[in-house]
Amino acid sequence: MGVSGSGKTTVARMLAGDLGWTFAEADEFHPRANIEKMESGTPLTDSDRWPWLGALRDWASERADAGEDAVVTCSALKRSYRDLLRGSRARVRFVHLDGPAELLAQRIGGRTGHFMPSSLLGSQLETLERLEPDEDGVVVSIELPAQECARAAVRALGLETASADPR
Repeated sequence: MGVSGSGKTTVARMLAGDLGWTFAEADEFHPRANIEKMESGTPLTDSDRWPWLGALRDWASERADAGEDAVVTCSALKRSYRDLLRGSRARVRFVHLDGPAELLAQRIGGRTGHFMPSSLLGSQLETLERLEPDEDGVVVSIELPAQECARAAVRALGLETASADPR
């Protein structure tokens, strides 16, 4: 989880690869209307997000029902969003990729082919509700190289044995 530019997709792909788990990119679950809204520089509202988050929750439940572990990217900026995701039949744990706004802006400005404009970073940072101590998850600094972020997440979540024995 994290704001745009935090490296969610890059780190999640590495985690999924290292653990031998299924990977899903939450952006692919957005309806076209949400993508068009973001492309135009308009922040999504909660009513825009609820169906998208519900689709992610349901996908995670389906993976759990099939006996599969998965890594999913998702901004999950608010506790209420994370609460909805935790409604999955899967155990949902969060890795919050966090770092300075300047680094996030630099990363967003340097990427191409993504629908999220840098102008929405401010609204995402304002919306962000950091993980609370009672939430199942860890915070990892994006100031580390991506592979080190993935390794730090695996260690912090106690998944070292899972990466040695992928399903």
